[in-house]
Amino acid sequence: MTVSSRRHGPPVRRTQEERRSTTRRRLLDATMECLVDLGWSGTSTTEVARRAGVSRGAQQHHYPTKMELVTAALEHMLQAQRLAYETAFAILPAARRNVEGALDLLWEVFRGRPAKALMELAVAGRTDDELRPLCRDMNERIVQVITETFSRLFPANTLPPDFVTTLLRALYALYIGLSVQNALDDDADGHQAEVLTQLKAIALLIVPETGGPVLTPTPEDGGDAGRSTPEGAPS
Repeated sequence: MTVSSRRHGPPVRRTQEERRSTTRRRLLDATMECLVDLGWSGTSTTEVARRAGVSRGAQQHHYPTKMELVTAALEHMLQAQRLAYETAFAILPAARRNVEGALDLLWEVFRGRPAKALMELAVAGRTDDELRPLCRDMNERIVQVITETFSRLFPANTLPPDFVTTLLRALYALYIGLSVQNALDDDADGHQAEVLTQLKAIALLIVPETGGPVLTPTPEDGGDAGRSTPEGAPS
C-alpha cells in the first residue's frame, strides 16, 4: 500500500440519491443554457440531454416530457435568481451599501443567464397555451424576492409598505424592458446606462442615505411622492 493510498483511503462512493441529484441538476442547468442560447422554440429534450452529458434514457427517466423538464427548470432558475439577489447584496462593500450600489448589482443580476432564461419563458408563454399557466405567477415571485431584499437592505426607510411594493414592481418592469434592449444591442450606444444613471438619481430622492430626507406620498397629493420627512421621523 502506498503512502498516498494510506493517507486518502478508498474513494468515497456517492449514494444513489446523490447521483440522481447531480443528474437532475445537470439537466436543469442545461435547460437554462438552451433557453438562453436557442430560445424556447430551439429547446428540445434531445439537445438538453446532449448538453447535460447524459443519455436520452436518463433524461426521460427523470423528466419524461419537455414540459416536465421546463417546469422543474423554472423552479431551479427561480431559486438561482433568489440566490443571485441574496449573494449580490450580501457581499456589497460597506461603501456601496446604498441605493446606487443596490441598483447596480440588481442590473448585473438581470443580465445574468438565469434572468435571461426566465425572460425567454415569460415571452414564449404569451402565445403558448401550455406554457402560459406555468409562467403566470413568475413575475410576482421575482418581485417578492426583490421586496424582501429591499427590506433587509434598507430596514430604516419610512416609505409606506404598499408604496414600496408598487415602486419595486415598477422598478422590476423597467429593468425587464432595459434587459430586453440589452439582449439586442448590449448597450452599444449607452442609452441603457443613461437611463440607469437617471434612475439612481431619482432613487436617491426616494430612498436617500441614512439620515437624509425621504419623500413619502401624502393623501393631499393623491399618493404622489411630494412631502419630505427626515428618515426615521413619523410620517
